[in-house]
Amino acid sequence: MTVNHRSAAATVLILALTCPVAAQEVAPVQLPLPQKEAGKPLMQALALRQSSREFDPKPLPLQELSNLLWAADGINRPESGKRTAPSAVNWQETDVYVILKEGAFLFDAPHARLNPVTGGDVRGDAGSQGFVKDAPLNLVYVADEAKMTRASDEDKKLYGAADVGFIAENVYLYCASEGLAVVVRGSVDRPKLAATLKLRPDQKIILTQTVGFPKQK
Repeated sequence: MTVNHRSAAATVLILALTCPVAAQEVAPVQLPLPQKEAGKPLMQALALRQSSREFDPKPLPLQELSNLLWAADGINRPESGKRTAPSAVNWQETDVYVILKEGAFLFDAPHARLNPVTGGDVRGDAGSQGFVKDAPLNLVYVADEAKMTRASDEDKKLYGAADVGFIAENVYLYCASEGLAVVVRGSVDRPKLAATLKLRPDQKIILTQTVGFPKQK
């Protein structure tokens, strides 16, 4: 993808998020089909995998966002609805929230769509580190324990955390493959962020993850 294409796609994303709705409101965003042929081979991505805490503030293009979310926990077997990341008992209990400058969204994998949760710039609620509020994308991984049927409280904590780990590592490998900066984070005011995302008590924030283009030196 060239720089010009990325700039154009970023403009499309901004328009999709802001028009024609009123202030502090956002509309659903339909994601383009993921480009499954993109990226580096797995072994090269593993060699490049790393954490970074410096991000360029420019937004990710809509196509890049679609590719990343599909890699994270998209549907790779449409006939069964199963995902790119495993989950215990196929509960698929992890909800992936997407926080952009324009608002917060819930990733709807079956429909390849971002469903709005709240409008306005709430990136600062996604973590205590200084870079979080300016980075273009913060992902929030939430374990919906209501989906974890017939599981003990101990198992809900164990499998909820393990399943989020699979998704976060998928994002790491995608970012390594595409030259994006990324870091997974646990330092966050969970009650505040839960209120921002309008979570129920049985929806538990496990981790957050920040993504963007590398900061230009």
